[in-house]
Amino acid sequence: MVITVSPIPAVNVASVPQRSLLRYPGGKTWLIPHVRVWLRSMKRPRLLVEPFAGGGIVSLTAVMENLADESLMVELDKDVAAFWKAALNYGAELAGRITSFALTRDSVMQLSCQSPADVVEHGFRTLVLNRTRRGGILAHGASFTRNGENGAGIASRWYPNTLIRRLRAIAEVAPRITFCEADGMQQLSSLLGKPHGDVAFFVDPPYTAKGGKRAGKRLYAHNEIDHALLFSMLAESNANFLMTYDRSLEIEALIESHKFHAVQVLMKSGHHALLPELVITRYPCFSKGISVA
Repeated sequence: MVITVSPIPAVNVASVPQRSLLRYPGGKTWLIPHVRVWLRSMKRPRLLVEPFAGGGIVSLTAVMENLADESLMVELDKDVAAFWKAALNYGAELAGRITSFALTRDSVMQLSCQSPADVVEHGFRTLVLNRTRRGGILAHGASFTRNGENGAGIASRWYPNTLIRRLRAIAEVAPRITFCEADGMQQLSSLLGKPHGDVAFFVDPPYTAKGGKRAGKRLYAHNEIDHALLFSMLAESNANFLMTYDRSLEIEALIESHKFHAVQVLMKSGHHALLPELVITRYPCFSKGISVA
């Protein structure tokens, strides 16, 4: 299958406003320029739905940049869900925990062994582990950062003042964001069955299809999904969506069979290899790029 290379490059994440507090594996900060073009290609959505929210950068960008009136974030992972519940509903309390926490390897290890007493403690625990584990990975068995930036070790990604600033910015738009702890596929199925002329769907399942990088099991607590069903649900609904995937033969076949449109973006891996990520839409909304097989 011939898929053009998007004329919109994968941006350096430092050039995009950092709105989420979470360092999410597979995060989509690089995709923000495509998201902006996509949302501006349609009548301003009343609602942006993100059924696999993760780090939530797309929902945050959509409401903060007024590209959508509201957003609905859905996440099944109980730890990530706890963070978003705390950030959106108890921002001041969460900020207080960030301010008062003396981060050391011992304090992080102690926190990791504790059972949270409430949603704020649970959300704070998620944030600390996310910022101190290698790559932000929360899945069971993930290791803590050793050397980190400038030899700062486990505290190299812990910036209390920056995190609090982001948290306050989220608090300003929190009334426009609804969060739901639920299965993204089930929520998507329910929402696609309703009128959605003014609803846009950003679909980024944190799972890898056959033939792709297969990193899902290592990165996420929930890593199985029926890819063919997901494509069929979107095709049958006529919903306006943007979906991302690793490039693989399975996904190429699904794109072709449902007559979706796709461009690929070349991402640089941690080993500096260029890996293709697919940006899939119902309607063509990106200018033609270079054709590649």
